[in-house]
Amino acid sequence: MRKNIVAGNWKMNNGLIQTESLIVELKKQLKTSDAEVMIAPTFTNLWHAFESTRQDDIEVIAQNMHFAENGAYTGEVSAAMLKSIGIKTVILGHSERRAYFNETDESLAKKVDAALANDMRVIFCFGEELADRKAGNEEVVVGNQIKNALFHLGADAFKNIVLAYEPVWAIGTGETASPEQAQDMHAFIRKTLADKYGDSAADSVSILYGGSVKPNNAKEIFGKPDVDGGLIGGASLKAEDFYAIVNAF
Repeated sequence: MRKNIVAGNWKMNNGLIQTESLIVELKKQLKTSDAEVMIAPTFTNLWHAFESTRQDDIEVIAQNMHFAENGAYTGEVSAAMLKSIGIKTVILGHSERRAYFNETDESLAKKVDAALANDMRVIFCFGEELADRKAGNEEVVVGNQIKNALFHLGADAFKNIVLAYEPVWAIGTGETASPEQAQDMHAFIRKTLADKYGDSAADSVSILYGGSVKPNNAKEIFGKPDVDGGLIGGASLKAEDFYAIVNAF
């Protein structure tokens, strides 16, 4: 049975003091949940966040990693380095990494391979731009992003992969795909997996929605049959809002 997951991507926000404060507030409110709860602080605060939540039902995850195990890659962090401080899950392929740092399906495939080789879980992101949606090409774009980066893997690999659909036009814009649009795309994603790996494998993969989820729309979005949670951006930086989204389950 697939899991419900709510993951907060803090992006390049919060220094140490702000991280400490937000974690304290989250721990006060997140007592029990029907969903797995994750937070992704900046690299500089990962260890402190991990130590601060060691006894809590909050998993600290990373926002990115390099595909190499080590070497002359100034400023980069490897899967083994993340695991050495207790991090077991990493976000890969976020639209901002694709747009601002030129990450491609090919480089992301190598990152996914590196994470899985180190027994890490991957939250793999993908999604279409506004122009793709207006042209009616959203399924082609999304299908290719999934196939190019993941379809070299065997079905067993998907036990450690969570998918996150991000309509790029709905990230940080205040726009949100309607619950029906989210469901339609998630159903397409699951069918794409089923066509390759079979219904059983496809039904076991959690697919998160990552486009401006807020407390006032989370319950309706999460209520759709193929939406298994959310990858939350701005709303995860406010403990009360994040708790409300988690509690939508």
